[in-house]
Amino acid sequence: MALRTILTDKDPSLHKHCRPVTSFDGRLHDLIDDLKETLAEAGGAGLAAPQIGILRRVAIVVDGQEEMVELVNPEIIAKEGEVDGFEGCLSVPDRWGKVVRPQYVTVRAQDRNGAFFQVEGEELIARCFCHELEHLDGVVFSDHTDQLYTTEELDEMLAGEEAGEQGGKRRRRRKERRGR
Repeated sequence: MALRTILTDKDPSLHKHCRPVTSFDGRLHDLIDDLKETLAEAGGAGLAAPQIGILRRVAIVVDGQEEMVELVNPEIIAKEGEVDGFEGCLSVPDRWGKVVRPQYVTVRAQDRNGAFFQVEGEELIARCFCHELEHLDGVVFSDHTDQLYTTEELDEMLAGEEAGEQGGKRRRRRKERRGR
């Protein structure tokens, strides 16, 4: 296993379509292990092979149990709902954007030995599946948003939204008390 360099969105490799995996051998196992080690070190929610310069259809997503799901030749076979939310990317460091994603997805993929399986995710996990699978088609999340925010700008916006929600709750409680 080896730590790999995560490419930034300026690198042309991130904007290319990846080829399917056809050999489920030691080289693939090494690639998956490197992706997992690199993702663990970076502290992200997912990582795709093109983000480390390998144009193969391989990605890793951290699921709801904090386990790394290995996805080889993945495809979304079902999706439901729609959620607008902020997301970021290890290849677009310290930048965030609002992106509409499905609320729920089902992904069909192969494991490192070639066996097919299905995995489901909702909310954040669904967002991660969609995000990482798009990397395999040369799409970066910033392609979906008109504006990118710095981490500081995002924190300020979220703090403002939270304060607004708290203010709304206080106003409702005051109205309820007056109505008694």
